[in-house]
Amino acid sequence: MDRQLVGDLVAAGVDFVTSVPCKQLAGVLEVLDETTSIRHVPCNKEDEGMGLCAGAYLGGGRPCIVMQNTALGVVVNALATLIQFYHIPLPMLISYRGEVGEKVACQVEMALHTNAILAQLHIPTYHFHHPDQAAEFPGILAHTQMCSKPTAILTDASFWGAAT
Repeated sequence: MDRQLVGDLVAAGVDFVTSVPCKQLAGVLEVLDETTSIRHVPCNKEDEGMGLCAGAYLGGGRPCIVMQNTALGVVVNALATLIQFYHIPLPMLISYRGEVGEKVACQVEMALHTNAILAQLHIPTYHFHHPDQAAEFPGILAHTQMCSKPTAILTDASFWGAAT
């Protein structure tokens, strides 16, 4: 699944990805590091990543950010006043933490707010629960570019667990 998603990013012309470490997305991050056609720049915080993605886009690139849903609260301002204001097409591959079965209690609270935050920001959101839903990823990436908006692709533990 990790190779498929990164391959879809390459096919869509994504040439810059920034990320913050995440256990669920570790495989994607490993494949990104091996992929020569994408520059992968890890960042310290997701709001910093938004700035890196904006810079990549304004420099002629096609960015993507890989992050956890628990960081949505940190990136609201950067999403609204930078990414959305300047119509930057930004796919956000987001691990959705905090659902039933989550082992880290603090992840649960942000899961309760994830969809509401994305809806309040009018960000198109897709939630992958099963590996077969990854077939939608290329179309979502194309749509993101066409409408020049950020797009959230939430991937939960059942998606990653069934994909392995």
